[in-house]
Amino acid sequence: MEIKTYQLRLKVYLLKDILWDDVLQSESEYIDSALAFDEKWLDFHESNEYKLFCFCGMYPIEKDGIYKKDNIYTITIRTVNPELAAYMSKALVDHHTDKMKGLTMGINIVPRKLISELHTLTLAIQKYSEGYWKNVASFEEYEKRLFANAVKKYNSFTGEKMNEDFEFYSEIRLLNRKPIKFPCKGVVLLGDKLSLKIADNENAQELAYFLVGAGVCECNSRGAGYCNYTWM
Repeated sequence: MEIKTYQLRLKVYLLKDILWDDVLQSESEYIDSALAFDEKWLDFHESNEYKLFCFCGMYPIEKDGIYKKDNIYTITIRTVNPELAAYMSKALVDHHTDKMKGLTMGINIVPRKLISELHTLTLAIQKYSEGYWKNVASFEEYEKRLFANAVKKYNSFTGEKMNEDFEFYSEIRLLNRKPIKFPCKGVVLLGDKLSLKIADNENAQELAYFLVGAGVCECNSRGAGYCNYTWM
């Protein structure tokens, strides 16, 4: 199965000011309410399955942390699901919530080139019932869960079983010294910014390209785990 990562760039007009720590939640509400227009995608939204899309905050970045009413910003959304990409490319345009209104949409496919590094622009989240992962798990356990999550999402999408006997990355770095707050569904989770140096083998490159569209770790449909990439 040939995977394609679809990148959608949505321009939105803000109907009210949005503080920086509410941006991803506001975008998530916008996307969720558009999915609710169609019974198929409402069922998808409400189902307990990998959503396989991710998105980042608004651009341009506001240095004072306030995204301004009556200004226009761009939201980038990525997915590996071609049907979802097609639906979003239509449903998000002219859609509105009390905070924002869609204007125009552009869509392209992220080219397949050798990836040397993935680095998260939004927080990587691993949810533990006991709280932040550093309080309950070792770094080795964190890495195992990151890898397992990526492979499970890949297998779920392709219907195939990836051979897990390969080196995914040669180096992993946490880019923050302290955990960073991530508001999500009325609670505050804690997450991290990550950098992964991707190994130069077929499976590692396949998985890295997939994660560009699906997001790393968990809560991707809430705005977590969105990655940028560096080509070799």
